[in-house]
Amino acid sequence: MADAAVKELQEEIKRLAEEKNAVILAHYYQRPEVQEVAHFVGDSLELARRAAETDASVIVFCGVRFMCETAKIVSPSKKVLHPNPESGCPMADMVKPEDVKRLREQHPDAEFVAYVNTTAEVKALVDLCVTSANAPKLIKKLPAKKVVFLPDRALGSWIAKQVPEKEFVLWQGFCPPHYEFTYKELLKLKERYPDAPVAAHPECHPKVLEMADFVGSTSQILRYATSVKAPRVIVVTEVGLKYTLQKVNPNKEYVFPESMNYCGSVYCCSMKGITLEHVYETLKEEKNEVKLDEELIKKAERPLRRMLELS
Repeated sequence: MADAAVKELQEEIKRLAEEKNAVILAHYYQRPEVQEVAHFVGDSLELARRAAETDASVIVFCGVRFMCETAKIVSPSKKVLHPNPESGCPMADMVKPEDVKRLREQHPDAEFVAYVNTTAEVKALVDLCVTSANAPKLIKKLPAKKVVFLPDRALGSWIAKQVPEKEFVLWQGFCPPHYEFTYKELLKLKERYPDAPVAAHPECHPKVLEMADFVGSTSQILRYATSVKAPRVIVVTEVGLKYTLQKVNPNKEYVFPESMNYCGSVYCCSMKGITLEHVYETLKEEKNEVKLDEELIKKAERPLRRMLELS
């Protein structure tokens, strides 16, 4: 699509949003042209807060399916629209409700903590939801000595190192784009840019995290990479963040794995599955509404509200 056509479509989306009293929320991993029409761009925790606090009648959520479900759970009276219902999260699908029920029987003395990257059905069965931004802080506050953490083994392992006073049982799920990026690829980047510090997301493989100078959530990486004194930063997370980094501080160079080759990239096809055309059509027709059973919403809301209150 030509630049003029993109601009025209973006203006029409903004007009429709105002006309329909709609708020557009977008994750940092979305396409740049989609981020530009959003009223707010953020990570999972920030977007959950915005969804819970909005006065808008309609929420257009540019993210993967579990994020849209979260928005509906914390704002059940709002109409939540998902521009591409096919945009799911492979990690979220790696744990099922029956898995949680079985673990409950095996570990009756544990608190169950779910990464926000889970389905509504799984959230309904746990005690607390967390994001990569707040997980260590919140888990330290839990009274139980044992924690069952799901579904991300990489994030869980990283949290366990920061909360050594607790026993962790980790589900073996993972984020394919983050986890499958190898330390060998990172070594190549470090050899090419020896003076650049490395900022990595905790969903990455433990060997990658061991080589990082900074580990944090997407929003934490954003703050670190744009403020660290080094003129160049190697950033190991989904490449969509590069657009925001360059907007916040264009005077730095941000080196992402995608600059090497596709196989060594951190690229989420599900996030990129939402296009500007999807946003326009969804908002115009108010289609792809996220609908959840009322009882499910009540059960899944508890661990999310607990997260928002504790954080």
